Parts: sequence; C-alpha cells; structure tokens
Amino acid sequence: MFFQWLKRYMPRSLYGRAALILILPVVTLQLVVSFVFIQRHFEGVTEQMTRTVSRELVLLLDAVEVSAAGWDEKERLTLLSDALDYHVEIGAALPAGNQRRWYDFSGLVVIRTLNDLVPAIRGVELPDNRIVRVYAATGQGTTLFEFDRLRLSATNPHQLLVNMVFFGGLMTLIAYFYLRNQLRPVKRLAAAAEAFGRGRHVPYAPTGAIEVRAAGNAFLDMRARIERQIEQRTLMLSGVSHDLRTPLTRLKLGLSLLDREDAEPLERDVEDMKRLLDEFLSFARGAHEGEPEKVDPLALVREIVEDSARGGRNVTLGAIEGDGEGLVSLRVVGIKRAVENLIGNAVRYGTKAEVSLRLSDKSLRIRVEDDGPGIAPGDREEAMKPFARLEPARNQNRGMGVGLGLSIAADVARAHGGVLRLGESEALGGLCADIVIAR
Repeated sequence: MFFQWLKRYMPRSLYGRAALILILPVVTLQLVVSFVFIQRHFEGVTEQMTRTVSRELVLLLDAVEVSAAGWDEKERLTLLSDALDYHVEIGAALPAGNQRRWYDFSGLVVIRTLNDLVPAIRGVELPDNRIVRVYAATGQGTTLFEFDRLRLSATNPHQLLVNMVFFGGLMTLIAYFYLRNQLRPVKRLAAAAEAFGRGRHVPYAPTGAIEVRAAGNAFLDMRARIERQIEQRTLMLSGVSHDLRTPLTRLKLGLSLLDREDAEPLERDVEDMKRLLDEFLSFARGAHEGEPEKVDPLALVREIVEDSARGGRNVTLGAIEGDGEGLVSLRVVGIKRAVENLIGNAVRYGTKAEVSLRLSDKSLRIRVEDDGPGIAPGDREEAMKPFARLEPARNQNRGMGVGLGLSIAADVARAHGGVLRLGESEALGGLCADIVIAR
C-alpha cells in the first residue's frame, strides 16, 4: 500500500528517475555525516573547551570574592585577569537573560555547560563570533567577565557544511553529465522505435553500453523482419489481385456477347469480384503509402466528403469542434482511404453517413457515424481484424464485403501513432467510428 502511494509521486521519465537515484543517496549521506559530525564533534569540542573556561571563571570568581579584603587582593585579581586575558567589571548591569543568534547552535552547548558548571552565572551573551560576556553573582554585586569566543568553540564550524554542499553539488553535476551520455543511446532507441510504430523510418545506429547496443541490434533485426514481411505481403496480394484481373476482363468480354437478360446477373458477380480485388489491393498497399506532409485536416475531410457525395453516397459533413488550429502531419493517401472505407461501410449497412471533426492542440479526431444496426461491444475488436465478417451484427443484404474496411482504417490510424475506436452513435443510433491521432 505504501509503495503504491509512493509510486504516484515518483518521476516518470528515465532522466528523472536516474537523477533521483543519483541525488537521493548523496543528499542522505551529506545529512547523516553533517548530523553526526556536528553532534559528535562540534558539540563535544565546544563542551570540552567550555569546561576549561568554566574552571578559569571559577578561579576568577574566587579572586573577586577576596578582592574586597584589600589592595593586594585587587591587584592579584588584576594580574590574574590579565594573565588569562579576561576583562572583569564589578558592578555591571545584569541583562534580562541569555542572548545568542538563532543559528548559533554551538552557543546552546556553551550556555548549557557554563550554567551547569558555574552556578553563580546569571546570564550569558553571545552577540557575535568574537566576544563572550558572562554575568555572575558575587559578594560585590553582578560581575561581568568578557573574553574571546575562540576560547569556547572552534572557528568557522559552518565550513564543513559549505564544503560538503559545494563538493557534493560538483560531483553530482559531473555524474549528471556522465549519466546523460549513458542515457542518450536509450532515448535514441526509444525515438527510433516510436517513429517506426508511427510508420516513419528514422536512421538509427546502436551506441552506448553493451546492453543498450544489444537492444538496438535486436530492434534493427526486428524492424528489418517486419519490413520484409510487409513487403512480401504487399507483393503477394498485389500479384494475386493483378493476375485475377486478366480472367475477369475475359469474362466481362464474354458476357458482353450473351443476351442482356442472361448476362446481367453474371455481370453483377463480375463487378463484385472486381470490387473485392480493389479492396485486396488497398489492403496490400498498406497504411504506409506516401510520406507524411503538413495538411489542413478540415480541408482534407471536406474534400473526402464531397468526393464521396459526388460518387452517389449519402454522406454529409457534420460539426467541426475543438479550439486547435494549424496544420497536421498526415499521410494523405492513407487518411483518404481510411475515411472512404468508413464512409463506404456506413452507407452500405445504413442509409446515411455523417463525418465530423474535432481538432485540439493535442489530438485530431475524425468521426464517421451511420444509422445502421451498429456492432455489439463484444464484437468490435473482432470487427477490426482482417477478413472479419459479422453477419449477425451487420446487414449483409446491403452489399457484399470482404471484411477489410475497418482493418485498413485501423492500420492507417496505427501508422499515424493513433487508434481506431468503435462505439455507438448518439446522433444517428448506428456505428460510431473514430480515428484519433496525436499531434
């Protein structure tokens, strides 16, 4: 449970996690060393030096007490204070309480140790790093003892922290540049894989550590195998479709010699076979035909709808939504083929189709809706597979299909780094097909 909660606040990028792995131990080590050193070393040293000063103060207090007895005792006090380098002032005004700067942590040890060892002390002032004023109660009133702060604590105790922060930051910076060079091949591999998933071929050469090179070589082998398989599939389907056109043409010529009444149903079969071959060819060409180019998606969709309407299909252009603007990088041929297939399916299994568009700063959505029977939620994933035929869900009396329309549209969406989503149309009641592409 704790790790699940902590996971939400962890960095998601590789750079962020690597930096956390690098910086967290360094900072933790610095904090631990600083705490131990300050608590064990500075506090111990300060306490030891303060004990020495407290003995001197006790000696001076005794000299103050007996200085009232005569001139010789006063002279002895003066000689003693000069020898110990103390300034002694009898009858000083007692301060309201102890005084120190808020960040003077060693001053806490000084005040505590002096009060414990010299009960006569009534106040300690630590105004800076140079002077210490100690006020003690004596038989002659409040006596001030002023001496150098160096006698109580080590000089510049903050230098340790400054050095640790400076050198820790310096080593972290050096490690960051080294780590960035190690992560750069991983980012290049991720960029090449992402580009290939979107149908782009980005030049890539494995670099970096042995493991990264091995992953890069595996990616290159995989990419080469996939490209060979796509090329072989395209050549096979193109060859079969092309070779079948010749006997179909001969059949069509032969049927033209028969009586019209006898030839008409056979000619319809020939036309259906020709249409199926055209779909095979479209599927064989794949979703990667053409290079991506910057186009206006609204103008492209409007052109597709107008061409389909001129071809006799009952299709209209619906709402244009979103606050995005500008051009989008698209494979025009592939997008046209995908949207035309969706429109063809819509008018085949329904009576009308409506195409709408939504453009935002992050994505492009092209939606095709119809008033047909739709597809059940459990069959939608199966419907996007090649050669899928869903007779119970779709009206097959509307025409003969080979089951490639949704598969081609899904391939085109994936080639653009997007996805094809199937749902139920709220406006028309039939199928709703969305091509969603990230910008």
